[in-house]
Amino acid sequence: MPKMIVSIDGVVIKEVQVTKERTTLGRRPYNDVVIDNLAVSGEHAAVQMTGEEVFLEDLNSTNGTYVNGKAVKRQQLFNGDTIEVGKYKIQFVSEPEGERFDKTMVFKPGMVVPTAATAAAERAATGELQGCIRVLSGAASGREVPLTKVVTTVGKPGVAVAAITRRQHGFVVARVEGANNPLLNGTPIGDEPLALKSGDLIELAGTQMQFIQT
Repeated sequence: MPKMIVSIDGVVIKEVQVTKERTTLGRRPYNDVVIDNLAVSGEHAAVQMTGEEVFLEDLNSTNGTYVNGKAVKRQQLFNGDTIEVGKYKIQFVSEPEGERFDKTMVFKPGMVVPTAATAAAERAATGELQGCIRVLSGAASGREVPLTKVVTTVGKPGVAVAAITRRQHGFVVARVEGANNPLLNGTPIGDEPLALKSGDLIELAGTQMQFIQT
């Protein structure tokens, strides 16, 4: 089932399943996808499903609707297309669940994760950035979690969750939810993404981790 992943500054803030024939985007609260930002019109755009085809239509918005950097009035959407509405980016995903975005990795006893070495070997051929998180404390100590997706969320839902996002020139980390702010090298991580360097230490929900980029 198609879905839209809404993000700002590289941080995912919501995911919306496209289940209706017409899904509206805009600032007003009655929209299916509400984006509360003054750069977004009250009724900004609509996504329409026609059989297996999905189209995006701009609803005469003030600041326009863009797909992959190009202003559009009406355009068919394909898997991986990026819609821009104001400062927000909405990725259209029509591939099976889980193939592009990781579910939140929760640290718990007996956890099993793929090895970073395997992921690195697979990604080396593509020339994409490679990175992993090495768990330094807790039940999962010694594990290496490969950052194989565009966005990988780590932590304990309801306590502290952070998102690590792969960008063109490196990785960034930002707080997603939770009362306890995660720490980067001892400094609290806020909602604004912070650049990661290989060797950086992250503390999240009582677990210490190290970011490694190769």
